[in-house]
Amino acid sequence: MASNTHSVISPAILYWGTPVVLITSQNEDGTSNIAPMSSAFWLGHSCVLGLDATSKTTENLLRTKECVLNLPSDTMVAAVNELAGTTGSNPVSASKASRDYKFVKDKWTKAQLSPQPSDFVQPSRIAECPVQMECQFLQVTNLRPDLPDRCGLVLAIEVRVLRIHIDDELRMEGYANRVDPDKWHPLIMSFQEFYGLKECQGWTHGSRKKTIALNLDGPWKKREEEKQTDPSLGLVVSQKRNIEDSRKATLQGCQEMTMMH
Repeated sequence: MASNTHSVISPAILYWGTPVVLITSQNEDGTSNIAPMSSAFWLGHSCVLGLDATSKTTENLLRTKECVLNLPSDTMVAAVNELAGTTGSNPVSASKASRDYKFVKDKWTKAQLSPQPSDFVQPSRIAECPVQMECQFLQVTNLRPDLPDRCGLVLAIEVRVLRIHIDDELRMEGYANRVDPDKWHPLIMSFQEFYGLKECQGWTHGSRKKTIALNLDGPWKKREEEKQTDPSLGLVVSQKRNIEDSRKATLQGCQEMTMMH
């Protein structure tokens, strides 16, 4: 049913909901910087990152032309929060100092994360993240060219994904290059709070999951019939759903965080 209760609003931020990314980059002395952010989207094998022009991550990325995009699961809130409010820049900029950011040299120890060597780039991967993407810089664009006093404060940086590392548990059975969306639980940032994904609500056109479901044969249909007639089977399904709902609910009481770009 269509809503007739829309009203005009100008939100303070527009974090409608995107995956959290932990970007690893290399400092001038060869050490690592790790920065959480969520202004990222992918098209094909390219990714566009929205970054503060003055951040250490931006400085490193523009200098070395390399980074790793690590995607944490929805169980990694504590690690991500340890990095919130930290910066790899020393001295801390006036803007970040006014928001109580602190300089941290060793962010691996701070967040209790473990480095893994990359194959094609210098920055390390984060072992605890189920998805890791080694990336190469392609181009940078100044945002807000219509506002001279703000143009260039935030940058849109395009990177090319060179290699993807993924936890084997996330692979779709029977396929060499498919990720099972039922097994992947990304950490989502929505209006500065953390969320997990709800259960699947349906399939898009061309979905591999839809194709598999439509091709299932007789035994699957028989089990569906049994679910309708056997109360014990229905109870098992309900219990599993309740457990999963409880897991998601723990994430949705989450804590606020100011993302460090």
